[in-house]
Amino acid sequence: MWQEIIVALIVAAALVHFSTKYLPVSLRRRIVYTLGKRGFDEVKLARFFKTQGGGCGDDGGGCSSCGSCDTTPSKSNTSTPQHRVIKLHVQR
Repeated sequence: MWQEIIVALIVAAALVHFSTKYLPVSLRRRIVYTLGKRGFDEVKLARFFKTQGGGCGDDGGGCSSCGSCDTTPSKSNTSTPQHRVIKLHVQR
């Protein structure tokens, strides 16, 4: 009896972890919207499901926290090339 309840809790936790990390953003937004219509707090759900974008307006407002929209990006050292060299080691 207790084993079945514990297994069910573990499976439910794994499902929640999968849905917050590996589902596409569009499906996570749909989950947040659907649960928000049923009475849950959409802001907390959006934070839990990580549906905020990476740019401006993460908190639902404007550019209040990141400050990236206020400044222009400065070019760092332009004399060095900006590409990576990938070394391949052939094993035979």
